[in-house]
Amino acid sequence: MSRSVIKVENLSKRYRLGLKEKKAETLAGQVANLIKSPWQNLKRLQALNKFGAEDESVFWALKEINFEVEEGEVLGIIGKNGAGKSTLLKILSQITDPTSGKIEIRGRVASLLEVGTGFHPELTGRENIYMNGTILGMTRREIDSKLDEIIDFSGVEKFIDTPVKFYSSGMKVRLGFSVAAHLEPEILIIDEVLSVGDYEFQAKCLGKMEEVSKNQGRTVLFVSHHLPSVKTLCSRAILLSNGALVKNGNVDETVNFYLNTSGSNTLSSSYHKSISSDSIFDISSVCLKNRADEITDTFEDTDEIVLEINYSLKENLKGARLVIQLIDTNDVIVFASTNQQVLTYSLDAGKYSTKCFIPDRILRDGQYKIRLHAGQPGVNYLLHPKDYLAFRVLSSGLHGSTRKEKWPGIIAPQLLWNNEKID
Repeated sequence: MSRSVIKVENLSKRYRLGLKEKKAETLAGQVANLIKSPWQNLKRLQALNKFGAEDESVFWALKEINFEVEEGEVLGIIGKNGAGKSTLLKILSQITDPTSGKIEIRGRVASLLEVGTGFHPELTGRENIYMNGTILGMTRREIDSKLDEIIDFSGVEKFIDTPVKFYSSGMKVRLGFSVAAHLEPEILIIDEVLSVGDYEFQAKCLGKMEEVSKNQGRTVLFVSHHLPSVKTLCSRAILLSNGALVKNGNVDETVNFYLNTSGSNTLSSSYHKSISSDSIFDISSVCLKNRADEITDTFEDTDEIVLEINYSLKENLKGARLVIQLIDTNDVIVFASTNQQVLTYSLDAGKYSTKCFIPDRILRDGQYKIRLHAGQPGVNYLLHPKDYLAFRVLSSGLHGSTRKEKWPGIIAPQLLWNNEKID
């Protein structure tokens, strides 16, 4: 029977903004501050009686958070920037004290919250490994037994005897994660820092976290904006919004709830610019249409989707092109395409209408958004990448065959096959 190793009850964290006052330089000024301060403090205390206080100097980073984490569980923590994720991890790592509520932690905790967390810049990488291990309660013999493995995993062996103040951000993350993962803490807390590393190292880190949780039974708390990694690694997730816990459950359900209540839902099936632009390249409208030439945001997977882009050029351009990207709910690019294949090398000033046809029986059921940008490759950006439209594809159940069944994958094309008997 699994046991709870982290228990959070009614956890809240309050910050006060802009309360630092300039120190008075004269005796009269100091006396005036003493007289004034009690009245200001009384007003602030009255405003703190409830959340959402009118006093603008009060900011609640966390509001009465409650959850538990079981031994060996990998918990994903997701939410927008400013939702309270990092504040929560700092409290769990005992870097920051809560304003109210309590936490119970059973086991040794290792945290990687920021690039170079816990490193002394003047010490070498090797010396920092020993320092971090000692802080975590490891004996020198235990650290010795893991040292070669830590250095090898980090990939910074060439610089291991160089002071870490000379390390790049990526090198610090490599060494920091390697130390945190290999010194055998019962609880491993990882913030968004893995995004600093390259793709190969990110894959190594995800594999290592999966190993320590599934094979070694250790608990992992994982904060990331990369939702596919959260889905792959975690079995459960919590969603924070404006300091409050709004969803706690199965990772797929929580991620889908997050995506359905933010992001693509703020987009529509048509975009029209109401203010003229001084840009050389000016988008006037973008819309999605079905075969009946109707603007819509809902399609069957058996429908052809027509993307129509209307724009104008204020001067002649050489080598200009439009590029679209189709993005799924995990913010993964399903495909990209450009109209360069149908353009001449130069475009004269004037108004243009471009259509892109997304064929039927290629997209599986789900929500998508259209990202659009334009430019002269290697020369100039005419339009920086921006999400314009959102739409939904409904399933007919006939993605991969003539039978109604659910098929995996980002897209679900019906490909041409040939079957020939040769004996």
